[in-house]
Amino acid sequence: MSDRWQELTVFARVAECGSFSRAARELHMSQPSVSRIISELETRLAVKLLLRTTRNLSLTDAGALFLERARQVMADWEDAEDAARGVDSLRGVVRLALPVMYGTRAVIPCLSGFLRAHPELRVDITMSDERQNLVADGVDIAIRVGALDDSTFGSRKLASVNKIIVAAPAYLEQHGRPKTPADLAEHECILGHGGFGRENWRFRRNDTVISVNVQARLQINSAPGILASAVAGLGIGMVSDVMAEIELRSGQLVHLLREYEMEGANVYAVLPAGPRPSTKVRALVEFLAEELTRRRSR
Repeated sequence: MSDRWQELTVFARVAECGSFSRAARELHMSQPSVSRIISELETRLAVKLLLRTTRNLSLTDAGALFLERARQVMADWEDAEDAARGVDSLRGVVRLALPVMYGTRAVIPCLSGFLRAHPELRVDITMSDERQNLVADGVDIAIRVGALDDSTFGSRKLASVNKIIVAAPAYLEQHGRPKTPADLAEHECILGHGGFGRENWRFRRNDTVISVNVQARLQINSAPGILASAVAGLGIGMVSDVMAEIELRSGQLVHLLREYEMEGANVYAVLPAGPRPSTKVRALVEFLAEELTRRRSR
């Protein structure tokens, strides 16, 4: 790695992580080496790029400008390499952030074809139902289900999911089966997070919208937790059809109120703001858009 390229790489990762030690771990370098490279860069430029305190690390105005240009240079260089090799010879790393359940059941099963097509490319996956800071965590692509709140980031719709109401047979034997949405007000319901966490559940039938305020003794901030609670007979849960497909087929869960529709949710690829995404990032987004749509249409 050339000295200038190393400087750009190390500075960008330190700035994005907000930590010398974390950047050192991710770059497989020692912390003193990272600190030395940043100090030498600042000395050579004769300008302060980072403000350091015992608890915080932040960019100066000059540092913010340098980071923007550094990202552009690195993205352009990666694009140039990919263009020279051709799209069928992508290499390097794509960092992909996935929600736990949708990632497990929809995205990961798609990846085998992409990895076979690009044997020199590595996909580094993090999974969480909390919304990551794309820049600080160094994420290239985040897959998100539902409304977006990152208005400054780029996004592309990949697919959609349907929301459905489910319960375990054991719960229905004990509490009865709701025949209309209004009946849900008398049942134990399970609330999730985001669009699955509202106490007001909305249904549609014959162009009529029906709104029900449900009672919840359980509120869980992860999709696997909602699913596990419903399977355990702890209440009626709102899930996506993709999320509960296996449990519905096996009979662990029952799809309730089939004659009523619920508002669906879109699935997006969210990209950090900044330079145009690299060829490998664009290739993975395009692949997921095609594959997720194809699987939904089967």
